[in-house]
Amino acid sequence: MSVTDVEAKSTVEESLTGTYKLDPTHTRLGFVARHAMVTKVRGQFNQFSGSLDINAEDPSKSSAEVSIDVASVTTGNEDRDNHLRTNDFFDVPNFPTWTFKSTSAEKVGEDTYRITGDLTIKDTTKPITIDFEHTGAAKDPWGNTRIGFEGRTTVNRKDWGIGWNVALEAGGVLVGEKVTLELDVSAVKEQPAA
Repeated sequence: MSVTDVEAKSTVEESLTGTYKLDPTHTRLGFVARHAMVTKVRGQFNQFSGSLDINAEDPSKSSAEVSIDVASVTTGNEDRDNHLRTNDFFDVPNFPTWTFKSTSAEKVGEDTYRITGDLTIKDTTKPITIDFEHTGAAKDPWGNTRIGFEGRTTVNRKDWGIGWNVALEAGGVLVGEKVTLELDVSAVKEQPAA
């Protein structure tokens, strides 16, 4: 690596280091679950907030926090969404918010980062690990530094007390226990106070 390459890398790391807020307009916090053993249902949460503290030079010092308004769940079907909000699944009246707070971060590839943290759903907190691909960073037309990541992980919903199901006549169950979380993140760097 030449001196110029090292200087360029250092400049990029310095420019990416900072605190970012999730951009809800360009971020998708989604999930995929099996339905009736034959197809997948996709959903997402439309209201959430979160922040990323990025340390590009030492990723282990990076962190993330997210808070999700569970009532904002949408799967494209109003009856299903209303059922998800009940005690059978999410119990929104008693547990309106889910949270994620990272406990560790590490760089595991050229553009891949592994984030481990505590996911709290209802009154249960369990650790999860998500591998994220850094998809890029850019200045947007308004002069903001924007950073992107894509991540996925699979969890068992029963680990968080979401166990409702119906047995199918031909065998199997109506709703799969394994749920894939799909995270497409766009975050905007906070500007230092003047």
